[in-house]
Amino acid sequence: MPELPEVETIKRTLNELIVDKHIDHVTVNLPRIIQRPDDIHAFAMELADHRITGVERRGKFLRILLDGLVLVSHLRMEGRYGLYSQHDPVEKHTHVIFHFKDGTELRYQDVRQFGTMHLFPAGQDLLEKPLNKLGLEPMDDSFTPEMLRAAVGTRSTSIKAALLNQSYVVGIGNIYVDESLFKAGIHPVQPAKSLTGSQFHVLHEAIVSTLGASIQVGGSSIKSFVNGQGKTGGFQHQLQIYGRNAKPCVNCGTLIEKSVVAGRGTHHCPVCQPLR
Repeated sequence: MPELPEVETIKRTLNELIVDKHIDHVTVNLPRIIQRPDDIHAFAMELADHRITGVERRGKFLRILLDGLVLVSHLRMEGRYGLYSQHDPVEKHTHVIFHFKDGTELRYQDVRQFGTMHLFPAGQDLLEKPLNKLGLEPMDDSFTPEMLRAAVGTRSTSIKAALLNQSYVVGIGNIYVDESLFKAGIHPVQPAKSLTGSQFHVLHEAIVSTLGASIQVGGSSIKSFVNGQGKTGGFQHQLQIYGRNAKPCVNCGTLIEKSVVAGRGTHHCPVCQPLR
């Protein structure tokens, strides 16, 4: 958390808030957030006097585009961005501040301190870690049932583990894997290579529709997620399987079961998702 819909929501919010703003200087309060370059002073110097031209997303990563540079930011578990006035008190756990020439500031806060930032020359970010090994984008037009099957259909691991693997398909975290598999009627431990072509078509549709529905309502605020304007998401109110352990299935009334698959808490309906 945040997963693809939440990062997409933040991307869209930041495009409204910070595009065309000029960076005056940067303050780094927690050096380990900055992964590239390994010198926080070089990081701050490179960003000074640059203009933000847009914000994009690759998987769960934000790509903050500047004139000649790309800042790759991963929020990990609880990272968040917010736009403030330079006169607003700086809250606890504010680790990086981008001071703009118009008197506003983009502040990065992270209670868990797991987030990362990498700064690259424009275009270089897609060729190096952490972005160069990422898999299919499930919200792109290029993501088809055939591409999904090619990415995971030969894997002997469980379909849940395969979908969580960011080198196969990006951005579908634990919540959305459970929701997609339930919608597709596929058991989470079903070996990926045992799925039929028709099952991949159904699963593809379930993934796209589930992610799309979440994006429409600003993602899921299960714990602490807010967008760049401090607003929570609404998809947690639409969840059909995730977090519903021992509650009746919305389809058949059977009690939802919870187990651990691929190291993650996993929810499924034993009737609607039979293990084949």
